[in-house]
Amino acid sequence: MRLFSKDHEWIEIDGDVGTVGITRHAAETLGEIVFLEIKPAGTKLSVGDAAAVVESVKAASDIYVPVSGEISDVNGKAAEEPGLLNSSPETEGWLFRIRLANAGETANLMDGAAYKAFCAD
Repeated sequence: MRLFSKDHEWIEIDGDVGTVGITRHAAETLGEIVFLEIKPAGTKLSVGDAAAVVESVKAASDIYVPVSGEISDVNGKAAEEPGLLNSSPETEGWLFRIRLANAGETANLMDGAAYKAFCAD
């Protein structure tokens, strides 16, 4: 199940672990991404905490965690090749995996149709 935040992150839930990345909309808005720094595995975060920083040719931006939990894995390939966030933001360009502390928090996120409508506004 893939859900979306108002901050343009996506999370794909599999059991009690979510894979998180930025949406294509976010990648296009940021422009060419040239740097990515992700908090390390083992970092505990709450909804809305910054989990990563991206820098593009336009600006630097925080990437926020859409659910509370502990980072369990980081996409080292994306950190080495930040351009993956532009070329493949919703697949190969995933950022990190997080072990969910409270699955109920996903109720505050949008499904694909709601996110598409949100972006259209």
